[in-house]
Amino acid sequence: MTSQAVRLFRKMDGLFAVYKPQGVHWKHVRDSTESNLLKALNSCPPPAPQLAVQFQLLSGGENSSSTDVVLSPSMVPTLADHPLVTGPQFHKVHVGVGHRLDAFSSGVLVLGVGKGNGVLEHLCNSHVTRDYTLEGEFGKATDNFTHTGRVIEKTTYDHVTLDKLERVLAMIQGANQKALIMYSQVDLHTQEAYELAVRGLLYPHGKSPPILTGLRCIHFNPPHFTLEVQCVNETQKYLRKLIHEVGLELRTSAVCSGVRRTRDGPFKVENALTRQHWTASSIIQAIAHFSKLNFMNFHGPIKSAEKQTKLFI
Repeated sequence: MTSQAVRLFRKMDGLFAVYKPQGVHWKHVRDSTESNLLKALNSCPPPAPQLAVQFQLLSGGENSSSTDVVLSPSMVPTLADHPLVTGPQFHKVHVGVGHRLDAFSSGVLVLGVGKGNGVLEHLCNSHVTRDYTLEGEFGKATDNFTHTGRVIEKTTYDHVTLDKLERVLAMIQGANQKALIMYSQVDLHTQEAYELAVRGLLYPHGKSPPILTGLRCIHFNPPHFTLEVQCVNETQKYLRKLIHEVGLELRTSAVCSGVRRTRDGPFKVENALTRQHWTASSIIQAIAHFSKLNFMNFHGPIKSAEKQTKLFI
């Protein structure tokens, strides 16, 4: 019979998403989650100790003249199963990390436990698109493209308008669409290519540079502006540099003041667990919710990690 801790661990088998705050390293998020899961597992009551038969010698007393040896059997718990001997039931819980976020960025961070680590690896290699919200500020340039870096240039931005910004964004997106078609390795003269393009299912095969599949401005109040980006194979440094390049195209300069991931494949920001919910109970609920939402609706549960990954693309 399995123990309560083992049954609890089996429920922690899958993928879930947490919300990583800005200024926190992804390793701290992973270590905090591992610590909370390990604490919950070891707080479960230990299994009942096994019993062993022990024979006790009974004497007849001082006045007894009998020389017969009397043995009395009894059931006693074995000390080998005592918690002070065996120690904690679990010593390590491995939590895998998906596409990572640097300390400057915030947003959705996908984690995996148990068999979810295998699915997580395939998810990272499946070229899923991710959504970001980028905060920018016109008027200065820094050595690391962020508003906290060393200022190397200051410029005017009075000539920048929303119409000019949208034209620059359309130009950048057009160049990335050409790159997407080139790296997708699909013959453009076929019906398959047309259907994939209409449905927005073109994605690069193999290794490719970062590619933007969507780019638009959702807020414009100079010097501040906000971009919404859909991309694949990106890094947060590339996204910060994108803000810098937008400024150059507008004959000014710009720095990135915030990078926030709002979606990573099928995981959205509204389903990500905030710091106060990085507990075993909340994580188990998130794993069960995601499994039911994404797998059970496809003619029953899918056990193969490769098949699960195909659902994300």
